[in-house]
Amino acid sequence: MLELESDTLDPLDVQLLSALEVDGRASFSRIAAVLGVSDQTIARRYRRLCAEAGLRVVAVRDPERLGQDQWMLRLRCAPDGATVIADALAKRPDTAWIGLASGGTEIACMTRPRHPGDHDDLLLGKLPRTPSVVEIRAQQLLHRFYGGPTGWVRKFRALSAEQAAALRPSPPEADGPARLESEDAPLLAALERDGRATYPELQRATGRSESSVKRRLAALIGSGAVYIDVEYRSEVLGFSRSAVLWITTTPAAMHSVGQALAAHDEVAFAAATAGPSHVVVTAVLRDTAHLYAYLSGPVGRLEGVQHVEAMPFLRRVKQLTYAGSY
Repeated sequence: MLELESDTLDPLDVQLLSALEVDGRASFSRIAAVLGVSDQTIARRYRRLCAEAGLRVVAVRDPERLGQDQWMLRLRCAPDGATVIADALAKRPDTAWIGLASGGTEIACMTRPRHPGDHDDLLLGKLPRTPSVVEIRAQQLLHRFYGGPTGWVRKFRALSAEQAAALRPSPPEADGPARLESEDAPLLAALERDGRATYPELQRATGRSESSVKRRLAALIGSGAVYIDVEYRSEVLGFSRSAVLWITTTPAAMHSVGQALAAHDEVAFAAATAGPSHVVVTAVLRDTAHLYAYLSGPVGRLEGVQHVEAMPFLRRVKQLTYAGSY
């Protein structure tokens, strides 16, 4: 179990973050009732987390549930071009989890093409024509072991099973297939800016009735096409380092290694990939010593792991949706 190591946050803050991971649209009064504090306390803590921890609650489309491709890119750049390229990638709606690494000469980026041709436009069009890009490596994600709707803060185990169950939204009567319609665009755009936007705000953004907005959002979340996620600076929790791990396994061990990694407290995201490595992991760590201990211990002991390349981030540029540089 992860332990909080922070001079800024306390256990109630972690409980609030955990509650928002369970249901990012839960009212302050509902969260307060479950956590046994006042509505005003939760509202005050939420505002402070937004100001001091970079907390944002946003809607995210789930490509895995929608049957859409996802890719992890590694871009090696000229030293004077990496920051500019990373910032430009961050502004694209089809990118996430962008970080600078390797002394500021390499970019790691997840792409989520939303339309046919987006991937080709980026990989075969824009990036190869960018003078500062020296090398492009692209690996398709094949299977998610951890991440997406399952957040990292739950590994602090700040909520009891009963509290998590009380916060979990009731499923809609019929989930339906995971799919997006063209008329969902205004609704999703509003929720990608603010996942806690009120129904009157969503009504104004979409031009649809409030009841229609409620039904459609419930259907999107119920089907898994969309989920409400939280982003924040892990530094405020005492975890100031993050790294991407590119892990090569034996073919037979790919799934068992991925499942084992998903259970590690340090792992915020893990997926099987096609390409030179077989599993990609985003790890969140306290410091450089923690990274060393994690690589030489839990990762190194996994049966079937043949090679690990660690790529520590120097700076996060984007997490879920664009909100400027970190």
